[in-house]
Amino acid sequence: MKDIVFVKSVFKLEQIPDDEMPEIVLCGRSNVGKSSFINSLFNRKKLAQTSSSPGKTRGINYYRVDQRFYLVDLPGFGYAKVSKKEREGWQKLIERYLIANSKIQLVLHLIDSRIPPTPLDTGLNDFLNDIGLPYNFILTKVDKLGKKQQADAVTRLTEYFPEASPDDNVISYSSVKGTGKKEMIKRLNSLF
Repeated sequence: MKDIVFVKSVFKLEQIPDDEMPEIVLCGRSNVGKSSFINSLFNRKKLAQTSSSPGKTRGINYYRVDQRFYLVDLPGFGYAKVSKKEREGWQKLIERYLIANSKIQLVLHLIDSRIPPTPLDTGLNDFLNDIGLPYNFILTKVDKLGKKQQADAVTRLTEYFPEASPDDNVISYSSVKGTGKKEMIKRLNSLF
């Protein structure tokens, strides 16, 4: 995976690219590290905008990867310095996108390794299960934990989500140190 290009931000379902290219979707709470994940995975410092304030991603952002698939970055859910009405609008757009889109091959559910999954995380997980989309868990920011704490984070994840399997659908990831990057690239390459 070498070539990644930002294509566009989508604010209405009618704006979704109408080609048949498959999609890999990134989702998670605001400030979980989705933009840093994209930048580190593709060795690009400013491809996706990062911010210390949550809610930077406002639309559904499409990136084309090697002319093989789209990496689709959804707005973070939860805290963001926007109105309640705008947050509710994002949520409806995201839900409609996930339900209606037959091109989704895999959803990557990013969860901050430093804290227990929140009700927002468990709610997203329930929603993905309800609509039957395949997903993997990505534990972010593992560079901020020691080895034992990293292992504890994986154990905690499996307690919250019994379907989480460290040997199958869980990747511990650090955008700073590159931990999990090879595994993530291998996982994506196995799909296409």
